[in-house]
Amino acid sequence: MTFIEKLKNRWTQSNSLLCVGLDPDFDRFPLSIKEKKNPYFEFCTAIVDATAEFACAFKPQIAYFASCDAEGELKDIIDFIHEKHPDIPVVLDSKRGDIGSTAKHYAKEAFVRYGADAVTLSPYMGFDSVQPYLEYEDRGAILLCRTSNPGGNDIQMLQVDGKPIYQRVAELASGPWNLNGQLGLVVGATYPNEIAAVRAIVGDLPLLVPGVGAQGGDINACVTAGVTKDMTGMMINSSRAILYASKAEDFKEAAARVAQETRDKINAARSLTK
Repeated sequence: MTFIEKLKNRWTQSNSLLCVGLDPDFDRFPLSIKEKKNPYFEFCTAIVDATAEFACAFKPQIAYFASCDAEGELKDIIDFIHEKHPDIPVVLDSKRGDIGSTAKHYAKEAFVRYGADAVTLSPYMGFDSVQPYLEYEDRGAILLCRTSNPGGNDIQMLQVDGKPIYQRVAELASGPWNLNGQLGLVVGATYPNEIAAVRAIVGDLPLLVPGVGAQGGDINACVTAGVTKDMTGMMINSSRAILYASKAEDFKEAAARVAQETRDKINAARSLTK
């Protein structure tokens, strides 16, 4: 099953567009987790188990592991998700972007070393920096398009041939670059107008939408702007609001509660859009 097929199945099975981001910060772990031999694994797998029924995808952010010499725990976490929750795709958030020869190794890192179902990429070095990932035809590549951070304006909103660069990225991702139907786009929840513009360009292409929860993106606005005709097409990511809903020993229960609340808010917005 390809990443896209797996994601579509999960949207249906879970009745959810919620993507749970795994951004583990040791300083915010409960004391009982900090004392474990493998604290990143213990924390993230607890979150995974607590929120799986509400999630269409999980998105571990590689920097949170690499900066703490915890890449082995990241691999074990992804293996855990594949074993315990095999229907849920894993998007490795690494935002890689380099020339083809180096990209081949980054692709191998994401898909062979870590076993991710999809990976986030920067498209700004052009197609030859994306193509090596497409050699793994059952995996996904999700390109940065219109990101949720304010600094995204510096480049993504520059006008080229009468349109902003982010729209050109959307055109490439839905057209000549999408050789095997593997591509998706990152579009921030903080910019619902741009979500709508991207959706109009790309049709049913999946969108990874960060920025709800701690970043303050409006769920109703981003859902209205981004869902496809069948009310799917989005992985709406929330990380910190779910992971750190409680710093106490009830962190799993708190994470489950916030994940369910977020899923339900997304579904309420979907029902209004029909």
